[in-house]
Amino acid sequence: MQTPAGQLGEPQASTEERPTQEQAEQAIRTLLRWAGDNPTREGLLDTPKRVAKAYREWFCGYEEDPVELLARSFEETDGYDEMVLLRDIRLESTCEHHMAPILGRVHVAYLPSGRVVGISKLARVVEAYAKRLQIQEKMTAQIANTINDVLKPKGVAVVVEAAHQCMTTRGVCKPGVTMVTSRMLGAFRDDPSTRREVLAMIAAPRPGEG
Repeated sequence: MQTPAGQLGEPQASTEERPTQEQAEQAIRTLLRWAGDNPTREGLLDTPKRVAKAYREWFCGYEEDPVELLARSFEETDGYDEMVLLRDIRLESTCEHHMAPILGRVHVAYLPSGRVVGISKLARVVEAYAKRLQIQEKMTAQIANTINDVLKPKGVAVVVEAAHQCMTTRGVCKPGVTMVTSRMLGAFRDDPSTRREVLAMIAAPRPGEG
């Protein structure tokens, strides 16, 4: 398995080390027994297979190369060099400490320097990093750094707002708490007016609001 962008230096399971489907299902049966239930009862018979399939979806980001997603960009922009902002990208990730859901939204902006990329690619980069075991701070940096390294724009801004189920459903059990992280690079870090502009655009009312 290749090492995806933003994961350099981090240990990755090789194809040879990856457990089989049956081993994964057996591990889930063990967890069901540990939780106090009987994996052979009717309602749980197919649960190991369903959970293993769900894990393939939840962690499909390990199969994606974010750099490759941004590889195709376009120069025919008629000189457009103003901000490009994609707001409210749905975030569904998983906390690497408790394997509980992280749910929220991501805002991605960049200032083109001669080239632009299809907006769906920005959302797919977010998805590639979100569909892995994560902490929000690292994921925010990974998204911004990859866009900056590949597109080489004048600036990149990434803001993530998310609720962590490891905090809202266990431990301190504090629902309604949102964690906000940001990564500002280039003009967004160096120019306060540019930074204020992107934050104002992110906070602006959505269609149908107010």
